[in-house]
Amino acid sequence: MRRRVPGDPGALSGAVMGVSFIGGIGGAMARSKLPYPRPGSTPAEVRRYFTESAGPARLSATGQLVSAAALGRFTASVARLAGRSVKLRAAAVTGGGLATASLATAGLCAAALSGGAADDEARAVTLHRRAFLAGGPVHGLGFGVLLGALGLAGRRTGELPSALTTAALAAAVPNILSPLYFVAESAGWLIPIGRFPGLVIGGIAGARLARSH
Repeated sequence: MRRRVPGDPGALSGAVMGVSFIGGIGGAMARSKLPYPRPGSTPAEVRRYFTESAGPARLSATGQLVSAAALGRFTASVARLAGRSVKLRAAAVTGGGLATASLATAGLCAAALSGGAADDEARAVTLHRRAFLAGGPVHGLGFGVLLGALGLAGRRTGELPSALTTAALAAAVPNILSPLYFVAESAGWLIPIGRFPGLVIGGIAGARLARSH
């Protein structure tokens, strides 16, 4: 039986987390003349980017931190949607908590790099690596669990349309599998494949959950 859930205005944070993350990255790419250093870049490449493109790097870091804060609030909305299902609520809180903490860690590392930490090449490489791992495969795992809880809770309550819950469950898979990067670096493609659709799904789901019945 469909359980009617009162509107949750705070669920609009689902849209905020996507807009801020994508806006931060997109803005940084548009403003920087240098490409963002990929994992495995040389210490000189990492130092050069964060010193010569400190402004764009700070913009990206800000987007990540705002997104992390919004993600924490959205996690509460997914847990609320789960209602009396202890397992789904626990999955939402655990996955969302991990995703929030790891994205915040990545944002703080990027902020430190753009704030002068990149002057020391050894420290720059360490922070850059930490930012990628936290904001990439670790974040993906938590985000995937949260998306899975969103899809299952939305389907169980009937508060989200079937197509959206199916999309959430599908996007959860590559996110949850993204830690395979630790086994094979080629699995790094799972990170964007799962993240960007997941952000869009979170935004749409948040808008629907925010409506009052």
